[in-house]
Amino acid sequence: MRRRNFLALGSSAALGLLDSVSAMPVPFQDEKSKLKITGVRLVHTKPKRPVPSYQPAPGSWSTGGVEVANPMSVYPEYKAQRSLFMPDPGKLEGFTVEITTDKGVKGYGSGGIAGGPIVTGHFAKLLIGENPFNIERIWDILYRSSMYYGQAGVVPHAISGVDLALWDLIGNALGMPVYKLLGGETKPRIPTYCTGNDLEQHIQFGYKRLKLAVPYGPADGREGLKKNVELVKHTRDLLGPDGDIMLDCWMALNEQYTIELAEMVAPHRVYWMEECLPPHDFEGFGRLREAIKSTRIATGEHVYFRYGFRHLLEHNAAAIWQPDIHWCGGLTELRRIAALGAAYDIPIIPHAGGVQDCVHFTMATPNAPWSEMFMPPPGGPPEVYRRYEEDNQVTRGPEGVYMRPSERPGFGWEIEAAPLT
Repeated sequence: MRRRNFLALGSSAALGLLDSVSAMPVPFQDEKSKLKITGVRLVHTKPKRPVPSYQPAPGSWSTGGVEVANPMSVYPEYKAQRSLFMPDPGKLEGFTVEITTDKGVKGYGSGGIAGGPIVTGHFAKLLIGENPFNIERIWDILYRSSMYYGQAGVVPHAISGVDLALWDLIGNALGMPVYKLLGGETKPRIPTYCTGNDLEQHIQFGYKRLKLAVPYGPADGREGLKKNVELVKHTRDLLGPDGDIMLDCWMALNEQYTIELAEMVAPHRVYWMEECLPPHDFEGFGRLREAIKSTRIATGEHVYFRYGFRHLLEHNAAAIWQPDIHWCGGLTELRRIAALGAAYDIPIIPHAGGVQDCVHFTMATPNAPWSEMFMPPPGGPPEVYRRYEEDNQVTRGPEGVYMRPSERPGFGWEIEAAPLT
């Protein structure tokens, strides 16, 4: 929908649409659980069946030691890799919260960077004594109680982790996987794409949809622009004419650079260009959609709550929305975002959507067509890749690699948890 047409609905109609997705009914809502939350703590987790550790193949992209365009590329001392400007390991990280009940039923949920202290320092006291099945009430309490100090970043990160733990807990209490709580499957298996520049590995595995991390941005001038185009051309040559190529630009570009890059890669048929601008430049994304017709504009992993996605809608800013379930407000809010998108035929393809919790959303959501996957780095023993297939229920077919969510209760975690020290 064009922005002027959306605004022509009038403010009351637009707000009415948003209100209509603010409380999404769930099939279990009338279930009399007789559970009460008795504990909320942050935990370390480890898999019950760990895969072998190994040293990735030298030079592989998945090691994280290679250059990727990013917002800090304008400063040479931080340009080489993201770890140079990101928080030191163990200082500010994502978190996992364990929620326990008086009947011994537990749930686990992960949230984004720096959200953990908000969970323990604020939300825990609001959760104790609540019935975990009252998931809409709890979400609203967490949102309203923190509204005065956080509408983006760490507060939605914190809400996300708690909300996911509640969904896991409910699934465990009812003995059902989360996707069945959401209404069941909307597709027999989920088509996937793979992110990363270890192209040969991904193609050999069977992926026919590849998302490249753009290595260079405006700070690298014309030479960098040409190298980006060469990478896309090389990928198309390897993939063949029928696969899909996407570009992840991770907030590193500007409008003019994006327009020029889109024009130069157009002969190689790029399916979308992702997060080309700073995440809240909704007007800029809208202008890109007006200017670029050779590919789709996608964004959303750093957009928060349904209100952020309303801004995307108002500015006609993205053809594909990419919320992150661990950052946007959790599964409860992701369902609202998807409902808002569905009203305008906008696909929801979550950032990191192939992780064990988010894949339940994709399975149960008609306008969520694909999941994003990441492969273990090259150079590992065969057991690593065999487990990758097993854990994700990988199959292959006309669209490349497919996956399914776990059939175990909740999100299907097979983990051991210990409290943070």
